[in-house]
Amino acid sequence: MGRNIRKRRSPLAVRAVAASAALAIGGGGLVWANFYASAHESSNSGQNTTKAAGAQVATIQCPDVGQKLSNVPNQARGEVDGELATLDKQITAAYQRLATTRDAQARDASFVQNSILTPLKQNRQVIIDRIKLEINRVGGRAPGWLDGLSTCTGQPAAGQTNGGQNNGGATAAPSAGASAPAGGNAGAGNGGGAGASASASAPANGGGAQAGNGGQAGNGPVAADFVDITKVQPNVPAKARTQAGGSSGTFTSSCGVNANKKFNTDNVIVAPGVTNGAHHLHDYVGNQSNDAFATNDTFAAAQTSCSNQGDKSSYYWPVVRIQNGTQDFDQNNLGGGKELNVGKIQQVRQAQIKFVGNAKSKVVAMPKFLRIITGDAKTTTNGLANANAHWSCTGFENKVQLTQQYPICPQGSNVVRTFAFQSCWDGVNADSANHRTHVAFADAQGNCANGFKAIPQLTMRLVYGFRAPTLTNGQIKNAYAVDGFPEQLHKAATDHDDFINVFSDNLMNKMVNCINNGQRCR
Repeated sequence: MGRNIRKRRSPLAVRAVAASAALAIGGGGLVWANFYASAHESSNSGQNTTKAAGAQVATIQCPDVGQKLSNVPNQARGEVDGELATLDKQITAAYQRLATTRDAQARDASFVQNSILTPLKQNRQVIIDRIKLEINRVGGRAPGWLDGLSTCTGQPAAGQTNGGQNNGGATAAPSAGASAPAGGNAGAGNGGGAGASASASAPANGGGAQAGNGGQAGNGPVAADFVDITKVQPNVPAKARTQAGGSSGTFTSSCGVNANKKFNTDNVIVAPGVTNGAHHLHDYVGNQSNDAFATNDTFAAAQTSCSNQGDKSSYYWPVVRIQNGTQDFDQNNLGGGKELNVGKIQQVRQAQIKFVGNAKSKVVAMPKFLRIITGDAKTTTNGLANANAHWSCTGFENKVQLTQQYPICPQGSNVVRTFAFQSCWDGVNADSANHRTHVAFADAQGNCANGFKAIPQLTMRLVYGFRAPTLTNGQIKNAYAVDGFPEQLHKAATDHDDFINVFSDNLMNKMVNCINNGQRCR
């Protein structure tokens, strides 16, 4: 993948993030206009308290053009990725306008449609036309259905509760190698989602953000996004047994916990050449040169935080923040406070990177520079088809895994995020147009479909040490949340993880041999 040096087109009629849309609190932190009426209160202790309430339109739902574009000519992918990033910018700007115009919405029932959704559709159509032009320009054939993806809708708070979960919205995450759950919109069950009180009205002043509230101020999380893990029924299925032809070994790579604080809001897989392409902050371990402009040559020449210098792979995930009234270094930055990712960044205490085998077959080497994204950063509006979030607590990981809620862990137990990446590869491509179709999940028995080959499955386990939030009378105090696109409301199901393989050939071969021979290697 060559370095992208083209000039980025600015999105048409996209509003910049206005500083006037936020209220400054101690140290210049940002608290955005609260669009859940009476949703946020400040406790006497100064800690953040968030109460679930209702809103007429909670967020903006747009078709995910990038996920549907599975066939883009290689010569057009750079330009198409740039245009897809512009679509994300447009949604972010429209959502911010939604969140800061509640007074106008309360006075005019057609305001959202006329002033936000209609202009957004027009701006999206311009970019979709450019995408079609780029595909056709290099001899491809742009699909006709692209024109049908310009229309966005307003999603009400109640629309986020369609997952039909039990156990207070607790949904089992897929087991290692299993398919991700399908269907439904992300959000808490049991009448939760963005809030249960649909009758609440928008604040009359159009704002309503309380100074001193250190949380997301209407952008999530809310009380219904959390569950006491001790009250959730066990939901983790038994793992498939390794059969005679399978591969039971493991290979562990120790790459640290990002103690050197390498952060950025780029995503070189999805938006190469686009600064702030992720619209949220990532932790990075392994390769130390990952940014929007990194190329394969950049990765190969980089330093690595991994103890085995043969592993220059890049492992990165969105940061977790705690909403306790404090801010962090990026409170006034894009991808940070300016895009509603606020609160104190939490450093991982433990980060385990382990590659495992396949229950049915031997594994083959991953291709150099293979790119894999697991999970979906947009499940709040996309639904759960690509969700792969695993939230749990130490001592509960083999019993309970949550997709759509954050766990409240008991005393002495810590929050754990785990990821089980796709473990089947098409045998040809290191990436694909939508960054998904070149890899796939094995089924519950370990079978790879469609002629795909089993590769070492990357699993990651991240353990945090912050104190548990408390949930009392429908209020959550000291909430935590994963960074995300602002319109995704910081839901637990939006968690995701990214990997770029930069193992040396020798170390990759060692990994494959260890796994296939049933050994435990580092």
